[in-house]
Amino acid sequence: MANNSKSIAILGAGKLGVTLAQLALTAGYTVYISGSGTPEKIRLSMKVLAPGAIVTSSENAVRHTNLVILAMPLGKYKTIPKDILAGKLVIDSMNYWWEVDGEREDLRNLETSTSETVQSYFSSSRVVKALSHMGYHHLSDGAATKGSSERKAIAIAGDNLADSKNIAIIVDDLGFDPLIIGDLATGKQLQPGYIAFGANVDRETLKSYFL
Repeated sequence: MANNSKSIAILGAGKLGVTLAQLALTAGYTVYISGSGTPEKIRLSMKVLAPGAIVTSSENAVRHTNLVILAMPLGKYKTIPKDILAGKLVIDSMNYWWEVDGEREDLRNLETSTSETVQSYFSSSRVVKALSHMGYHHLSDGAATKGSSERKAIAIAGDNLADSKNIAIIVDDLGFDPLIIGDLATGKQLQPGYIAFGANVDRETLKSYFL
């Protein structure tokens, strides 16, 4: 069983999940990926779209790593048994879209960020908001080597600074400049309706959105 820092579980095999799998594989990570159905439903497409990714169930994927990315529609986060993520470092890359998630008052709470809602549910996990404000197409096209003038930035929000710094390493590995902006409450500024949402810019420009 490979519980090492160079392995990652991605729960969600849509456009974002596939893009993140591609980036992680390129960065040298062992990638476990699961979809909403049985592994067989996505095995062939993953062989084409993300060759090298290990297609398995959500439960099995998270057994192999301490790092998990939630890349599913936000409205489905409760379909993941909370106990399987206990003790895991979880990247919340989800956003609320009423067209996909339906009208959900719990997800459009104006007082808290959606990541705080996710953290409350996965209370035994450590949730960090990241890889959520940039569209999957920009993530796919925008990865660049460290120090490149073409490099774009990804904002990170988490309640534990050490966890945010660990996610910053992952973001850097994937080909983007990390920018830690604060706690999960601050991460609300990465949601739809805020200036940072959709941002495909360099680190200094992204930083200016939070001043």
